[in-house]
Formats: sequence, structure tokens, C-alpha cells
Amino acid sequence: MVDHLTPSLDTVFQALTDATRRAMLRSLADGDRNIGELAAPFEMSLAAASKHVKVLERAGLVRRLVKGRTHICRLEPAPLAAADEWLRFYEQFWNLKLDALEALLKAEDGAPPKGKPR
Repeated sequence: MVDHLTPSLDTVFQALTDATRRAMLRSLADGDRNIGELAAPFEMSLAAASKHVKVLERAGLVRRLVKGRTHICRLEPAPLAAADEWLRFYEQFWNLKLDALEALLKAEDGAPPKGKPR
């Protein structure tokens, strides 16, 4: 059964396609930030920063708390864990392929040159 309350992996990866949003997430890993603090390293308006935060919110990566006129953002790492789990399959896949290549190259290094007996 599909859980409609959990952001899809597609939404998470789409949110991570933008370098600004990845930098914002990195900043939030150090602690909560307001929109102005998230916008500060970039030459962007608060409205533009807020749009980036909305994308991160839709992906479930950020939670926004409103205190008066201040919007405080907090990292929600669970969707990143799901993305990491998905990527680990391919990490294992490529590690197996690279291990096989390494074994093949080592076997070739130990084999005699073509046309010359050992």
C-alpha cells in the first residue's frame, strides 16, 4: 500500500537537484535557521529563499515553524535516510562490479604475456 503521507523518493531527489537547496540543508544540519539566515550566503531575496524552502518542505526535508513574522526552518532527516538506503543498493552493485574488475586485472597481471611460455 502506498503511504500518501510520506513524500516520495522522486520528490526528495527532485528537491536535491538544486545546489542552493543542498546548501540550505547543509546549513540546517548545524541547527535551525530563519529564512534570512538561509538566504544570506546567496544573492537572493527572502521570497526566493522561501520558494526553495517550500520545495524542501514538500519533500519532507524541512519543517517550518512560524513565530510571529519569523519563519524558523528545521532539518527533517528521515527522507534523506530513505534516499541513502535506495542509493546503497547501487553502491553495493558497483562495488561488486569493481571487485570483479580488480580480480580480472590482477589475474591478467599474473598471466604470462601472449606468445611466451612461462
